[in-house]
Amino acid sequence: MKIPIFNLRRREFLSSSVACLTLGAVGINLAKPSSAQAKVREHSLTIAKENVRIIGGEAPKITINGTIPGPVLRFAEGEDAVVHVTNNMNEDTSVHWHGLVVPGPMDGAPGFNGAVPIKPGETFTYRFPIVQSGTYWYHSHSGGQEQDGHYGAIIISPKSPEPQPADRDYVVMLSDYSRETWAQILGHLKMDSDYYQYRRRTLGDLADDINEQGLTPALRNARQWGQMRMLETDLSDVSGYTFLTNGKSPAQNWTGLFNLGERVKLRIINAGTMTMFDVRIPGLKMLVVAADGQDIVPIEVDEFRMGTAETYDVIVTPTENKAYTFVAESLDREGFALGTLAPREGMKGEIPSHRPRARLTMADMNMEQMMKDDPNMDMSNMDMNSGWSVMNAPEGTKVLNYDELVSLRPHTDLREPSREITVRLGGNMQRYIWTMNGRTFNPMHGIDVGFNERVRIIYINETMMAHPIHLHGMFVQLDNGQDIARMPNKHTVIVPPGQTASVILTADNTGAWPFHCHLLYHMAVGMMTTLNVSEPQAMPVSQPNTPPEAPNSKGHNHVH
Repeated sequence: MKIPIFNLRRREFLSSSVACLTLGAVGINLAKPSSAQAKVREHSLTIAKENVRIIGGEAPKITINGTIPGPVLRFAEGEDAVVHVTNNMNEDTSVHWHGLVVPGPMDGAPGFNGAVPIKPGETFTYRFPIVQSGTYWYHSHSGGQEQDGHYGAIIISPKSPEPQPADRDYVVMLSDYSRETWAQILGHLKMDSDYYQYRRRTLGDLADDINEQGLTPALRNARQWGQMRMLETDLSDVSGYTFLTNGKSPAQNWTGLFNLGERVKLRIINAGTMTMFDVRIPGLKMLVVAADGQDIVPIEVDEFRMGTAETYDVIVTPTENKAYTFVAESLDREGFALGTLAPREGMKGEIPSHRPRARLTMADMNMEQMMKDDPNMDMSNMDMNSGWSVMNAPEGTKVLNYDELVSLRPHTDLREPSREITVRLGGNMQRYIWTMNGRTFNPMHGIDVGFNERVRIIYINETMMAHPIHLHGMFVQLDNGQDIARMPNKHTVIVPPGQTASVILTADNTGAWPFHCHLLYHMAVGMMTTLNVSEPQAMPVSQPNTPPEAPNSKGHNHVH
């Protein structure tokens, strides 16, 4: 087998001998056709720092070809992608192809697989085969540049006909905009993890609880939260964002046109850095046809929750010549990303009111750790219904559930996993540190798997915040109760607070792959590790080392 060559002097990938890796579990083949067989599709991106005005005054942000978000990159399955990226900033940059199965050095994460950042004034050429189809996106993997505008969409048309054809096709890219820079936001969080927590409990809230629960349970609940120094209203670390749809604020009203009766595909991408959204279009059912770029058995819903970095393709069929409002409401109910579907420009639908903000409960806690910290804790009157899962949707609303996702095509690798790997998601909010297996990121400590090894990865969320966990280079199959042949492919999986999730991985792409929470500031302060996939024919790998005790794991940690 010929190994890909990464030429640092020429700063490009010599891809004439890409490794032949067959991703049997997900039906993707990395065997690169020769240049005589594959069409080459080229794009050029220029990354620059400019003063932009999205809302309020101007702010220094990152543009790609002069826009936020960057241009939509379109490819076709079976093509060779060639993307020239020029860095016109005075800092390093990079481009990660989120969800694309590519050779390691082309993944765009500096420090992994031999990849290096693009230096100021330089141009780097990414070259890789397009071995899949669907909706994906790209963003910087350097510092927090993604927060400052460095992101865009990728659309890949399939070789075979679309299983759910549409008359119109729109990208709907959601993001969270702040006039602060990413470095300023991170600095505030390190100074005080509750810096952005504007919604706090009041005496009025306590009075409401007393009316609903009675005096003793209400006071006990308030005391328990106070002892843990946590906020039951803390659903998101960062508030105060303006939420954008394709770079437009709600007032700027992004609009997608339709003719009555047309099937309109919306390729919805959550490019937010810290925001999860509840998505709906009042008056229209949504037929969900793909998740994370992968086709699923279609399911009709009224709304769904969307984790950071996830994508969903939906098809809607307007039945009236009127404006429909596309609504993506932030989990903390602090704002909307809005858009309009309409038969003509200039129309605008009704703007909904905010739904009530959910409150976390003890079910969102790591109960095991709580009992270790306080063996005498009274659990008898604790509310054990998860607050994070509360959407406050009207009765009868059909909400998409992970358990309902079914792969449209059966997988070919049906082996049972040979072993289990546990990944514990933890943190220390007093110090604003987030961890995997008790450690902040350290390139010397990772998870080792053999080439083509089939493993089950179990995520145990020991915090009070949901974490969208993203693996580069490969898809996992979400162990959601479906038959093993029909588990959905995912590149990003939400692990709810205080809960456990399971995925199955066929490790068939050699390399050292970033494996991290896609909440930007969680990754930045440590919630990341490396998943190392050995070369074919290598010696069997050993079990991962037992992680050390989490930082400051005794006493009151103020963990989400």
